[in-house]
Amino acid sequence: MSFLAFLLLGLIAGAIAKLILPGRQGGGWFVTLLLGVVGAILGGWLGSMIFGVGLENFWDLSTWLLAIGGAIIVLLIYGLIVGRGDRVRE
Repeated sequence: MSFLAFLLLGLIAGAIAKLILPGRQGGGWFVTLLLGVVGAILGGWLGSMIFGVGLENFWDLSTWLLAIGGAIIVLLIYGLIVGRGDRVRE
């Protein structure tokens, strides 16, 4: 997959992950892009380790499910880290 396609996959996967998770997550489109790309990398790594499937094809359903699943995991971790900072300030 090309670098631009991977960035597009990350941006869309991050946006879908934000829509799936309840609550209010901070960050704009750049943070969504970063979390989505990191999530896609994590999802691809986990998919290759557990299922033997990676992120080779842009239009493959498994690619999208792995990227979105990884983005959800990264978004949950990001929410835990950023959420602690908000509680300290209050």
